[in-house]
Amino acid sequence: MRSFATLALLGASMGSAIATIIPRQSGKLPAVSVKGNAFFTGNTRFYVRGVAYQPGGAADATDPLLDITSLKRDIANFKELGINTIRVYTIDNSKNHDEGMKLLDDAGIYLALDANTPDYSLNRETAATLHRSYNDVYLQNVFATIDAFADYNNLLLFFSGNEVINAKNNTNAATYIKAVTRDMKQYISNRHSRKIPVGYSAADVAENIQQQALFFNCGTDDERSDFFAFNDYSWCDPSSFQQSGWDQKVKLYEDYSIPLFLSEFGCITNTREWGEIKSLYSTNMSAVYSGGLAYEYTVEPNGFGLVEVNSDGKIEPNADFDRLKKAYAATKNPTGNGGFKENGDASQCPPEDDEWEVTSTLLPTIPEKAEAFMSNGAGQGVGLEGDGSHFAGEASKSTATPGSGEPSRVPDGQAAQGNDGTGAAVGAVVPLRFMGLIAASVLFGVALVL
Repeated sequence: MRSFATLALLGASMGSAIATIIPRQSGKLPAVSVKGNAFFTGNTRFYVRGVAYQPGGAADATDPLLDITSLKRDIANFKELGINTIRVYTIDNSKNHDEGMKLLDDAGIYLALDANTPDYSLNRETAATLHRSYNDVYLQNVFATIDAFADYNNLLLFFSGNEVINAKNNTNAATYIKAVTRDMKQYISNRHSRKIPVGYSAADVAENIQQQALFFNCGTDDERSDFFAFNDYSWCDPSSFQQSGWDQKVKLYEDYSIPLFLSEFGCITNTREWGEIKSLYSTNMSAVYSGGLAYEYTVEPNGFGLVEVNSDGKIEPNADFDRLKKAYAATKNPTGNGGFKENGDASQCPPEDDEWEVTSTLLPTIPEKAEAFMSNGAGQGVGLEGDGSHFAGEASKSTATPGSGEPSRVPDGQAAQGNDGTGAAVGAVVPLRFMGLIAASVLFGVALVL
C-alpha cells in the first residue's frame, strides 16, 4: 500500500508541476502566423478587420479587458460590426485576463496588443531621456506583458511601440524601438511555445514614413520586425483610391517583404463614409496590405468614436458606427491568397539625410540586468500602479553585434506545431530536463515523508 501511495503521490505531484509548465493555449480560434508578406491561419489568408478599443482614451488609461460587464456589452457591437480584431493600447499586466480573452475568442475576435503603457515606455523627449528609458525595469514590464498574454491563441500580435517617432526631428528613436522589437522577439522565442508576431505602429510622418518602413525591415533577422503598421488618415471622404494617394503607397511598398497594415485609419475632416474599406479589402491593395483598424470605438474628446457611452454605462452607436457596419458588410475579403508574396528579401537600410537622422544601423545592447529574463523569466508585471520606468534601472551600455538577438533555444513544441498554426500539439510537449527535475524533486520529497 505504501508503494501504491508513493506512486500516487508521485503522479499527482508531477501532474501538478507539469500543469504549471504547459501553456494554456486556450480558445477555439487558430493562432495567426506570418507567411511572406501576409498573415495566415493555416492556409487561409488573414486580414485585420477591426477597431481600436480603449474606452476613456489614453489620458487616464484603464484596462478594458478587465471590465467584464462593459466588455460583454461591447462584444455584442463588435459582432454587429463584423470585425475580427480589436486593438488595445493599455492593459494591466498584473491581472489575469482569462475571462475577457475567452469572451473575445468565443466571439471570433483576436487581440492586437501594445506592450507599452504611458509610464513604461521609451521617453523621446531628448536623446538623453531616450537612452535612459531603454532600461531593465522597462523591459521587465514589457516581458511581463508578453507572459500574461502569450498563451492565448487569439492574441494576434504585439506592438513594440506606437508613434514614438512623430516628427522629422526625433528619428533617433528608431534604433531603440528596433532594439525593443528585437528583445521582445527573443524573449518570446526563449520563453514561449509559439512565434507571436512583433512589430511597430508608426505615425504617418510624410517626411520619413518610407524610411521607417525600410529601417524596421532591414538588417539581420533577429532585428527585423515581423510586420510593419502605420496610422494613416490620408483618405478623407469624399475620396478615392487615386485621390487619396493610396495607389501610390501600394506602388511604394510593392516589394515589401513583411506584412503591412493600417494600425489606425478613419479621417474625420468630413463625414466618414468609410469609402476606404472597399479599397483596403480589394485586390488593388491585398498584394501589399493586410487590412486595418478603424479608429476608434468610443467617442472621446478628440472627436473620433463610433459609440457614445452614457452616464449609466449604456452605449449608443452613432451614425459613424452604422456607416462602418454597412461598409464592412458590403466588402468581402479577396478570394484565394490575395496575391501575397511568399518570398521576399529584407529591405535596404535607409541612408541618413535631413529627414532621417539615424547615423548608424547598430542597435543598443540589451541592458545587462535584462539578459537574465531570457532564461529566468520576467516575473510579475507591475500593472498600472507602478512608479514608472523612464528613469529607473540601468540603461544599455554599448552597441550590439548584428545577430546577437537570435533566440538561445527553439520554443518547446514549435517543431510540433501543425500547419494550421493552432499550436495544438504544444500542450503535450514538456522538456525532458523539466521532467527529470520534477521526478527527482518529488521522489526526494516522498523519501522524506516515508
